[in-house]
Amino acid sequence: MTKLQVAVDLLTTADALALTHKVAPYVDIIELGTPLIKSAGLSAISAIKAAHPDKEVFADLKTADAGFLEADLAFSAGADLVTVLGAAGDATIKGAVEAGQKHGKKVVADLIGVENRVERAREIAKLGVAFVEIHAGLDEQAQPGYSIQTLLDDGKIAGVPFSVAGGVKVDTIAAVRDAGADVAVAGGAIYSAEDPAAAAKALKDALTK
Repeated sequence: MTKLQVAVDLLTTADALALTHKVAPYVDIIELGTPLIKSAGLSAISAIKAAHPDKEVFADLKTADAGFLEADLAFSAGADLVTVLGAAGDATIKGAVEAGQKHGKKVVADLIGVENRVERAREIAKLGVAFVEIHAGLDEQAQPGYSIQTLLDDGKIAGVPFSVAGGVKVDTIAAVRDAGADVAVAGGAIYSAEDPAAAAKALKDALTK
């Protein structure tokens, strides 16, 4: 069963909590986006976990170096999942995985900016990450001709556990599930909606149809 992850790309803990209280009934994983963690600090992770102890809390650190140290900080703050960049060196990824093992938690490798996603996904899968995130960032999504289908194709070809982030909407989420993704990540489709709770419910319904 593909899980639904909400990416909270807001800038204050108060705004994040206001959103998560509305959408929590419909999501499996709550992601604190990189801008939120940079703006509000690690305390945002602790606040979200305290408010939603039954949800998996995902800290999108996008660690590029000092893998053990950064992941350890986020896990200690209450994160269940932490991201490291797939473009980082193997030693950095292994360090983050080591911190995950210490805490009994999981590390996800974010493939944002990686040119050959399939090849790198297969390499990283051997390093102990829970899954890879096949991710087109906001800037890539804004480019002419962008299609989520390229992410789905890469996930299917790579043949390793993966999530998809980058333009997941009500009309594309079933395709994400059908491609075999472990997790579908929705950001703007939820937090930019007039009614985020209804948007999250619609995504969950489309996913479980």
